[in-house]
Amino acid sequence: KLNRHVNTDSDSELLLNIFATNLVTASDSEDMVDTVFSAVQAVMSTCKGGYAGLYLINGVGLVGFRDPHGIRPLVFGTRKSSLAAPVSAVPATPAKMNNAKGRLDYALSSESVAIDTLGFNLVRDVKAGEAIFIDMRTGDCHTRICHNEPSLAPCIFEYVYFARPDSIMDGVSVYESRLKMGEKLAHKVTRQYPEHDIDVVIPIPDTSRTSALQAAYILGRPFREGFIKNRYIARTFIMPGQATRKKSVRLKLNTIKSEFAGRNVLLVDDSVVRGTTAREIVQMAREAGALKVYLVSAAPPIRYPNIYGIDIPTRKELVAYEREEHEIAKHIGCDWIIYQDLQDLVDSVQESTLPNHPIQEFDTSCFSGTYVTGHTINDDYFTRLHDLRNDDAKLQRTNASMNSLGIAEDEPMPPGSNDGCESVSNDRSGISELRLGGGCEAINNN
Repeated sequence: KLNRHVNTDSDSELLLNIFATNLVTASDSEDMVDTVFSAVQAVMSTCKGGYAGLYLINGVGLVGFRDPHGIRPLVFGTRKSSLAAPVSAVPATPAKMNNAKGRLDYALSSESVAIDTLGFNLVRDVKAGEAIFIDMRTGDCHTRICHNEPSLAPCIFEYVYFARPDSIMDGVSVYESRLKMGEKLAHKVTRQYPEHDIDVVIPIPDTSRTSALQAAYILGRPFREGFIKNRYIARTFIMPGQATRKKSVRLKLNTIKSEFAGRNVLLVDDSVVRGTTAREIVQMAREAGALKVYLVSAAPPIRYPNIYGIDIPTRKELVAYEREEHEIAKHIGCDWIIYQDLQDLVDSVQESTLPNHPIQEFDTSCFSGTYVTGHTINDDYFTRLHDLRNDDAKLQRTNASMNSLGIAEDEPMPPGSNDGCESVSNDRSGISELRLGGGCEAINNN
């Protein structure tokens, strides 16, 4: 409809093209600030879902914006410019920066940790439905709400898994929220198994480490590192193909056998998606000598797909789909499994907010099946999503790409390719490039 050529099936490219089209359409206005905000407003009225955009307009400036529900994170920071005359203080809000006149440098990022690392001062989160325009011609910064009915509902999975623990998002310390998750999880363990025989608490690296530490403290059991992670393997839960995911777990983790031998171990994970990783890890713990293996998840059971940018698989590929906890434990091979209650997860994040940053609602769709944008699980959209995301469809797309280049489907991987991850020789050509989806995070994340 926009008469634009699209090179990929990435939603990020579509978002960019919609913004660019509306920017050109609105460019008749003499005021470039109004032109940029009009383009963002058109994007938000057209695009329904979770997104955070950051675009450089050649010769004009930088614009960043966040979806009307604030599902995806975006933060804003400043520092005194080394190229301008000294400024007495860094303004507290972007609204006061519209006459900065080049005295400040600006930064936008999905997490506050990047702002800190680059030596900027965190100003605040970009609000739901808000756009920030930094005019490189004047050095001024402008901000505007570009949606009529913004309502903050950030994705709670950011706090469970994606964000770094030293980040602060929407006024929430990710580290503090994960401590709370571990605390509430430990209390649930003692409620369900008051006479438990846990000897040691071991995290499944890396994200669950904070929750496991607090869980061990509440349970009164020692915290130990039993798994060492190979940091050059991509996330296993989004890898296409069950065989690839299973093999990659063994490449990703190795056990310290002395921490398992002769003990009843409690493994703490941030979440359990397909169950492939968890099943292999439980088996590795038993092979290392564990007498009993218990598993707890800092997140509730994932029973629904995510449609806001996380490549969580189709419902039937989720281990918790139409299974109760005892059935999941049997499938994974552990002695028992406990999931975090959804309300406890929400409370963990809300209790970690700053007093002046209350969050009333979260997107919990992958746990509850309730989507803040109004989608329902029986929509035609979910049927199309299943057709795109299931393992067979991904494999067919990979094989079609290989065949188009004249590469046989059963042709062996290049030496050192590690199932598609970057090889020792840093070979990025030919088969290695084509098969990135086999072991590395897909670029288009579809």
